[in-house]
Amino acid sequence: MQSYQEDARRIYQNLLRVRRFDEKADELFIQGLLPGSIHTYIGQEAVAVGVGMNLEPQDYVIATHRGHGHCLMRGSAMSLMLAELLGKKTGLCKGKGGSMHIIDVDRGMLGANGIVAEGIPIATGVGLSIHYRKTDQVCACFFGDGASNSGPFHEGLNVAAAWKLPVIFVCENNKYALSVAARKVTSVENIADRAHGYGIPGMVVDGMDVVAVLEAVRNAVDRARRGEGPTLVECKTYRFLGHSRGDPPSGPYRSKEELMEWKSRDPLDVFRKKAGLEDSVIREISQEVEQEIEEAARFAEESPDPDVAEVLEDIYS
Repeated sequence: MQSYQEDARRIYQNLLRVRRFDEKADELFIQGLLPGSIHTYIGQEAVAVGVGMNLEPQDYVIATHRGHGHCLMRGSAMSLMLAELLGKKTGLCKGKGGSMHIIDVDRGMLGANGIVAEGIPIATGVGLSIHYRKTDQVCACFFGDGASNSGPFHEGLNVAAAWKLPVIFVCENNKYALSVAARKVTSVENIADRAHGYGIPGMVVDGMDVVAVLEAVRNAVDRARRGEGPTLVECKTYRFLGHSRGDPPSGPYRSKEELMEWKSRDPLDVFRKKAGLEDSVIREISQEVEQEIEEAARFAEESPDPDVAEVLEDIYS
């Protein structure tokens, strides 16, 4: 399939938007403006973009603690997202969710989750809701390699497979569950192999190549919409920074050589070469994205803090 050529500009713009958002968030954290912690998505952009561009406005997404890119791909405004990360009243969750619990229900973004594998059974429940309502919606559920070794992973996949629920389970295998190498704690070479135990398709995809992700997930989405059940898609990817801001890019659990090897496969560079985008187009897109992110940061920084009297509001629904 070469249809990505028609959307080459939009694909690169999405990749760059996801990259620059987290770079700006990281910058604001270093400046002391972003409270709490931050888990950047830098290096993994091809997964969120490749999956997100296969989804329709009526579909759903459940993300991990590293979920800014997934939220952006649902169409959430950078300004409201950054305001949320800064704990401002104008944020998507009025400053009460922050980075790891960002949510935008109106756009089908059903939340980032700070607990490993928490989103998997929730996504299965969303799939059951779709099944009962007899719509052609799907739910994309993102999780890391560490989550695949937990109980909710197996329970969620088993139920979704047994009832043929329209869920695309996307494992973002970035090789490490914080500092634990997947190869040391996982019984199979490919996490996607576990799909066979539930009688559903499992596929391994180059998570640094947005086109590979686009094409693989397109098949999984089409299958789910036809009522044929879930698919497990394992995207082999890599985070360029540490697990969180307190973790150095290269430390005792991964080498500088390994980091540089993966950086040589930067998703933005890979797609730019594959699509043959001209330098003038790249500059134009970069200027547009830079203006958007700077305006969003200005809005977030100038937004008011929540009033302490509002602390108990929106707790129950």
